[in-house]
Amino acid sequence: MSNILEVLEISKDYGDFRLDDVSFSLPKGYIMGLIGPNGAGKTTIIKMIMNLVMKQSGAIKIFDKDHQKFEVEIKKRIGFVYDTPNHYEHLNLKQFKNTVAPFYENWDESAFKDFVHRFNLPLNKKLKKFSKGMAMKSSIAIALSHNADFIIMDEPTSGLDPVVRRELLDFLRELMQDENKSILFSSHITTDIEQVADFITYVHDGKIIFSKTKDDVFEQYTIVKGGNDLLNDETRKSFVGIRAGEFGFEGLTKDRGFTENIFGKNVIYDKASLEDIMFYTNLRSKNNR
Repeated sequence: MSNILEVLEISKDYGDFRLDDVSFSLPKGYIMGLIGPNGAGKTTIIKMIMNLVMKQSGAIKIFDKDHQKFEVEIKKRIGFVYDTPNHYEHLNLKQFKNTVAPFYENWDESAFKDFVHRFNLPLNKKLKKFSKGMAMKSSIAIALSHNADFIIMDEPTSGLDPVVRRELLDFLRELMQDENKSILFSSHITTDIEQVADFITYVHDGKIIFSKTKDDVFEQYTIVKGGNDLLNDETRKSFVGIRAGEFGFEGLTKDRGFTENIFGKNVIYDKASLEDIMFYTNLRSKNNR
């Protein structure tokens, strides 16, 4: 299985925040969701991949090539989806397209027209008058009209209404019918990641908590619920994070087998969501400060 993206021990120190030895890889033909709370480092990682922020150490390879040395060649094969930049707001979509298209040798005008029709986008309306959903759809139309092999999206569903979000997620599934394409997208909306991602990379406080297949994540993590009488200093160690209330406790474990040996059938086991995993990891981080 060949990788379309390899991030190898990249670091960046901002003084009050450090991205610390981040490593992960994305195989060709799959979708990776990049999750983490706001300020965790997701956007910084994406900007480093796009060479918009300089890394201080480490390496990044895209299409098996150094992302800086072969930057121009690589970016011709990337579709980067972001909110419409403010300095283009005075243009309409047709003018914006005419500005961008010449930069791509493989620009496909018929594909762009198909996206405009599919997304019902107005060509002659000023970008500054676009809704959040229209702006995101226009970015997708531009990004995918030059036969990009690698799609990078930074918070593409943030601020969209449920209908537009569903349309976007359905479109991503449809896009991945082409096994030569890959998608990396960040989001703090974990339900979106759960719906479409094959791989999940979780960033917390500038560090990678895990990067693995979605199936492996859900096999590893489990929610445990039980009575407070089962808790002591030793049993608490089996949890990533735990909270106890008047009527019992709920906690997250990443080793169900070990937890079953301790509690047996005296507790209830539930499937953990990505939101659960993020919540209890953050809770542990707060308690350790």
